[in-house]
Amino acid sequence: MKDYAEKIQAHARELLAAGKVDCVIGYETGSDGVNARPAFVYRAEDVGRLTFDDTCTHDLVTYLRNRKGKATAVVVKPCDARAVNLLLLEHQLQREQVVVIGLVCPGIKERAWGQKGEALLGKCQVCAMHNPPIYDFLVGQPIAEEPSPDQRYAPVAALAEKSPEERLAFWQAQQERCIRCYACRQTCPGCYCTECFADRLDPQWLGIRVDAPANGMWHTIRAFHLAGRCIGCDECQRVCIMGIPLSLLNRKLEQKVDDAFKFRPGQDAQTPPPLATFNPGENLGVDGGHGC
Repeated sequence: MKDYAEKIQAHARELLAAGKVDCVIGYETGSDGVNARPAFVYRAEDVGRLTFDDTCTHDLVTYLRNRKGKATAVVVKPCDARAVNLLLLEHQLQREQVVVIGLVCPGIKERAWGQKGEALLGKCQVCAMHNPPIYDFLVGQPIAEEPSPDQRYAPVAALAEKSPEERLAFWQAQQERCIRCYACRQTCPGCYCTECFADRLDPQWLGIRVDAPANGMWHTIRAFHLAGRCIGCDECQRVCIMGIPLSLLNRKLEQKVDDAFKFRPGQDAQTPPPLATFNPGENLGVDGGHGC
C-alpha cells in the first residue's frame, strides 16, 4: 500500500509545515520490522516514518484523549472514525482541533511478533464498512458498500444457542482467567472517565481481590457502560493477554440496541445514543430474549 503511505505523508507534511497541527498520530513500522505500531510525528521532516499496511491494527483515536486542547491530526480506519464521532458527540473532542485523515480500509490481517498472518482479523471478516464516516482528507478510492446480511452477531447467536448452564460455565471459565490488568479499559476509546468505578474507594464498587465473581462484575459493568456506545473496534479483545473474548459481551449489547432502536454508534456526530435519551411514548416490545 505504497500509495496510501505516500498520501498520508503528503497530508501530514502539509499540516505540520503550515502549523495547522503540532502532532500527527499515525503508523510506522515497528521494531520487529514487519508489523505497524503507533507513531507520533511532530516535525514535517519526520513524516517519512509514516506508513500504512494491513498490519495497522491499533485504534489511534484513543491517544486523542491525552491531547485535549492541542491541534492534532489522526489517521483512522472506518471503525476508528466511528470513535471520532463518538467522542465528538460526547464533547470529549473539539472538531476544530482534530484533523481526520480517513482511510478506505481493505481489511487488517492477523499478526504476531515478526510475522504477518494470511487471514483477516475476525472483525474485518464480518465488517461491511469500508469508507470512514468522517474525514478531512480521504486516502483511497471509496468502495461501493452494498447492503448485506450482518454477520457481526453470528458468534453471539452461536453462544445463545447453548443452555443457560453452558453459558454460565463458559463465562465463569473466562472470568477465572482474567487478571484484571485493565488493558481493555486503557485501549478503549470510549473509556475516558477521570475516575473509573473500578478505582473508586468511596464508595468502593470493586475490591482489589482478583477472583471470578469480582472479575465478572468488572466485565459486566464495563460492558453496560459501553452499551449503545461501543464502536466495534475490538481493541479490548486484541490487547487482552489472557485471550478472553470480550467482544462477545460488547456485540451482545450492541445487538440489543440495534434490534430495539436500529442504532449503530459512531455513524455521525449528531445523533444522540438511544440510552442517553428518553421518549415516554416509546414501545420497545421487550420480551426478555436470549442471554449471552
